[in-house]
Amino acid sequence: MLSKACVVGAYQGKLEQIASHNDIDLTVIVPPRWRDERGALPLERAHTRGYRLLVEPILFNGSYHFYFYPRLRRRLTALHPDILHIDEEPYNLATWHALRLAQRQGARTLFFSWQNIKRRYPWPFSAMESHVLRRADAAIFGSAGAREVWRAKGYRGRDAVIPQFGIDPNLFPMRAEDTRTEMGFSVGFVGRLVREKGVDVLLNALAELPEAVHLTVIGAGPERAALGQLAARLGISERVVFGPWLPSTEIPGRLRRLDALVLPSRTTPHWKEQFGRVLLEAMASGAPVVGADCGEISNVIGSAGLLFPEGDSAALAAALWQLIEDGDLRQRVSQNGRARVLAHFTQAQVAAETVSVYRRLASAA
Repeated sequence: MLSKACVVGAYQGKLEQIASHNDIDLTVIVPPRWRDERGALPLERAHTRGYRLLVEPILFNGSYHFYFYPRLRRRLTALHPDILHIDEEPYNLATWHALRLAQRQGARTLFFSWQNIKRRYPWPFSAMESHVLRRADAAIFGSAGAREVWRAKGYRGRDAVIPQFGIDPNLFPMRAEDTRTEMGFSVGFVGRLVREKGVDVLLNALAELPEAVHLTVIGAGPERAALGQLAARLGISERVVFGPWLPSTEIPGRLRRLDALVLPSRTTPHWKEQFGRVLLEAMASGAPVVGADCGEISNVIGSAGLLFPEGDSAALAAALWQLIEDGDLRQRVSQNGRARVLAHFTQAQVAAETVSVYRRLASAA
């Protein structure tokens, strides 16, 4: 498997689960770090039992479209895999490059995609995308919406709809009790600080709620300064704590201290929420979740949380007020969230479905 996402330690639980299947010999290649809006995310070696985790340098780090592994040919020649799982979108150079190298060695290939908006890319990305769609042996899509997009764009191969990663319930244990006290109500956001994540909507909602309600924002990104200025204009700076991006291993403890986790994503011309994994993390931890009706959020939450129209800060404030006032609702949402994760979104389930794709590819070969 080739995966820049697996520099995140919490994601590596899926790799251990895949490797636990007796007929799977798994090697995962990752870069030493990945750069995005949050900064440089170094490799976290958190869950590395049962498989090989190899580090390969990449060129053009931080560029989703241009980055690739310049020494991949040598690695694949040494490993000689039967299947190469390219954990990357089909229009990127890394995918096109890896697919060509693998198929020259006779390996079966598959790619992964979250892309849930039908977009056209300029050359050479359009050419690379077309080549991957024609030549890949299989695809895994993170949502039914992503499958619809790629079927509409011409992909005709084998496929499966499987989230990229699930949750290890042992890493996100259910909190012992409701954390709400007379001293206040703690709301949280965890994610990239970019316009499409809608943190400004959350700040506007907070301004409509009592002073005892406070917000913790964990993340980094280009909107950080603007969000701080908005909090000052709204007169809520003393009720908002902006914390830095944290290693994935520190997130579970923070989530268990929240009375509600909010994901207020908004649709833009080039993006809508593709999944919202932090929702699963919060639900597994017993923190009630509130999400905008953007992209896949409603499918992730199901009936185990509260939804509001994206961009509507008044509706978000009303949803939070429901949780503040109704202890029975908080308890019900908390328990339903944990149950939904255990039923549909564990790392073991995601790994087993992924292994089924590998087996079908191997038998086809």
